[in-house]
Amino acid sequence: MRIIIQKSLASRVLIDDEVRGEITKGFVLLVGVTHEDTMEDVVYCARKVGNMRLFDDEDGKTNLALKDVGGDILSISQFTLYGNTRKGNRPSFINAAAPDHASNLYDALNNELRDQGFHVETGEFGAYMQVEITNDGPMTILIDSKQKDL
Repeated sequence: MRIIIQKSLASRVLIDDEVRGEITKGFVLLVGVTHEDTMEDVVYCARKVGNMRLFDDEDGKTNLALKDVGGDILSISQFTLYGNTRKGNRPSFINAAAPDHASNLYDALNNELRDQGFHVETGEFGAYMQVEITNDGPMTILIDSKQKDL
């Protein structure tokens, strides 16, 4: 599982010009799932997101986590995170999970984050969406469950 975290001041997702999810301060998660991902990957990524310290403390150091600042999450499914660009100029998406598998794990991730006490807004899995992100910093972090610490 790959997750791009963008620290956000305000973000929203639109489908057919209708706002489906919106947050102010918090994280925008762009979530990709691959074939071999399991609930172990979901739990690992949810723990990392929930504890990631990307917000400044009173000394201006990035020591505060999302829960410390009362932030929200906008979670967007994005199979293109598993695009392979090694050959040619058109990405291959063969490493992205099949929709049923990806949807189940994407939903499980959002539920794990909700179980941690976070307010999680989402788009719609598989829909064509416009995502507006006001990236704060800019601050963008990549989490890859296959590169987890042992």
